[in-house]
Amino acid sequence: MTDEKYKNKDLVNLPDGYEDERGIIQPLCDLNMKSASLIVSKANTWRANHYHKTDWHFIYVLKGSFEYYFKNTNSQDKIIKKIVNKNDLLFTGPLVDHAMFYTEETKILVLSKNPRDQKTYEEDTVRIDFMNNDNRF
Repeated sequence: MTDEKYKNKDLVNLPDGYEDERGIIQPLCDLNMKSASLIVSKANTWRANHYHKTDWHFIYVLKGSFEYYFKNTNSQDKIIKKIVNKNDLLFTGPLVDHAMFYTEETKILVLSKNPRDQKTYEEDTVRIDFMNNDNRF
């Protein structure tokens, strides 16, 4: 289970970093996790369009930006859109429909609770027809 401060799927306020004459250390995730992935997406492409049964992930934007669409799985909730920019940290919990539209080439670091080997990932991921160019807003 994730820490209470990450219950909501939203942009996360980064904790204070540590700075001295050598530079800065910026904490991102202090939870038990099994995967760290680097993903580079081309401009005008979609990713995700799924939800996870048990997995959660943090996304830290190293370069670029994207539109993030989400709502609670199996709900009639309105779809929410957030713009996620360089140096933003985004959290997505389990049972959250989510999709990302990359408006420019974007590089992200994804920190996940579950391993990201193909078998584990596919068993936990449910693909849905959630967002596309026809309903993008």
